[in-house]
Amino acid sequence: MTSDHAQPTVPVPSGLPADWTARVPELTDLAVLLRLRGADRLAHTGSASVDREAIESEIAGPASWTRRQLLAIDRDGVPRAWISVHDRAAGRTMVALYVDRTVEESTTVAAALYAWGEEQAREICVLREVTETRLDASPFADDTVQQQWLTAAGYTKRRTWPQMTRPVTPEEATSLPAPREGVSLRRVASHENGLPVAGDLHLVHEMLESSFEDHFNSYRESFPEFLQRLREDPGHRWDHWWLAFVEGDDGRPLAAGALVGTVLRENAEGHEGSYVEYIGVHRDARGRGVAKALLHAVIADAAQRGRDRVGLEVDADSPTGADGLYSSMGWKTDYVLESWFKDVDFSTSPSAGLP
Repeated sequence: MTSDHAQPTVPVPSGLPADWTARVPELTDLAVLLRLRGADRLAHTGSASVDREAIESEIAGPASWTRRQLLAIDRDGVPRAWISVHDRAAGRTMVALYVDRTVEESTTVAAALYAWGEEQAREICVLREVTETRLDASPFADDTVQQQWLTAAGYTKRRTWPQMTRPVTPEEATSLPAPREGVSLRRVASHENGLPVAGDLHLVHEMLESSFEDHFNSYRESFPEFLQRLREDPGHRWDHWWLAFVEGDDGRPLAAGALVGTVLRENAEGHEGSYVEYIGVHRDARGRGVAKALLHAVIADAAQRGRDRVGLEVDADSPTGADGLYSSMGWKTDYVLESWFKDVDFSTSPSAGLP
């Protein structure tokens, strides 16, 4: 049985070991994908726990011409590697590779799949009518094997991203400080049927795009792609989206920031958590306590819902000093990811312009 939304047909990569094959993953491969991603996490975080719903969404959600995936199958018919390529914004292509490290030819497989991923990025660039993109991979900071594979494929390390968690107590549902004077917050407004007001969604997108335009590795993502990508997350909830405002010179509120949150699945103790997918403060409103107010709102909301933690990711090299803010508010680092980039220009490729 295959998914109802089959992904585009993709060519088998050259360079795989003799008698290996490759194909697009299907729903029936879910257990295999869980194993591959779980083994990767176990080796570097001490836990093989992965989000089953998230992986299922990746392979069974709405097909998109900006997403390409492939499973590499060994000569015995066993899937041994999975690569996912997602061009999430014009000029930025996310690449994730999971390889069974017990396989003797793992290095050969990795090289073949990274080359395949680059070719998929070229084809997506043709569809976008652009000639350049940045391939972006996120290995664990202590994964020396993956780092060697990326180096061989032409990637270089550029950034470090601590993954942080803060515990939440029931008392914080009502005990956290109110926003500073002149700062106000509210959730994204919704209609009577629970669907969000479109104007607020556009405002969230505008706030996040403007907040990050002077940040490292920022690429403008269209509103439809932004919305579709976040809605595909199994933890997506409209009532976890927030807007922040500051008082303008004329006394009227001005949009100053936004936060997009999601639900973290239950942990071993049976508690859900909240996760900060995005938090952005417009540069004209920085220094007024907007970020702290948004974070306090998410913590209080998590406590009110009976959750036990709030997670987030932070750019350790950001000049805004966000990591210091999070640490001061109780967040601790669980593990660290890195950003490895390869900037490619397909304009000089012999096949440039061909679909």
